Amino acid sequence: MKAHIRYRPLIRNLRSTTEIAEEGIRQLLELPMIEQEVDKGYEVVHEGDHPTRCCLVLEGFAFRYRILVDGSRQIVAFNVPGDLPDLQSLHLKRMDHALATLSPARLAFIPHGALRDLTRKNYGVADALWRRTLIDAAILREWVTALGRKPAPARIAHILCELMARLSIVQLGNKSQVRLPVTQNELADALGLTYVTINRTLQDFSRAGIVDFRHQVLTIHNWPELQRIAGFDPDYLHLTCPLPKWGPF
Repeated sequence: MKAHIRYRPLIRNLRSTTEIAEEGIRQLLELPMIEQEVDKGYEVVHEGDHPTRCCLVLEGFAFRYRILVDGSRQIVAFNVPGDLPDLQSLHLKRMDHALATLSPARLAFIPHGALRDLTRKNYGVADALWRRTLIDAAILREWVTALGRKPAPARIAHILCELMARLSIVQLGNKSQVRLPVTQNELADALGLTYVTINRTLQDFSRAGIVDFRHQVLTIHNWPELQRIAGFDPDYLHLTCPLPKWGPF
């Protein structure tokens, strides 16, 4: 089967963790999807909404977040092409967080009814989507551990390692670089740190020849050292193939 190029990240994402047959992929791509190009900051769903469709990120980045009573924001997930960031809305009727785009993006919206019918008919697709939901939970546990126990440099290094790994899964970027449309303020909101701490730590990483993060491009110079600082072990991503080695070494 020859899939449309826009859906390759989804196929790569699912197959990075689950064996899914061609028939399942075909049926998944035949679902009624409404595609939409949106700007940065587009609110896909708000906290408290009762959505009737799931969102698939085809291009660009999205993020999930909550707003606290004092108006501050906690980002709880970054989403890359191939992700279905609000898949839980298929079973949890009320959104307990919001979803928005981090960059200009192309999204596809899948009606809950159609997706639910497919998962009842094709257990392979159901298994793949269920596994993705469980891995989302594993990623969240890793974030909670980092926020609760790791110092600032390790938190920053870890999220850079994770995003590099997840982008490599869907084959975005090259051996040493990926486009990462995340600002330092957004990293601060995800990691429970200040902009000043993020900026200073990234400068320290650059001076040490570990990574450069400029103009929304992450360049890896010393992956083993970044991984060591982060304490990054990709086992929580539950991949069926090893990650590549990045950087000029």
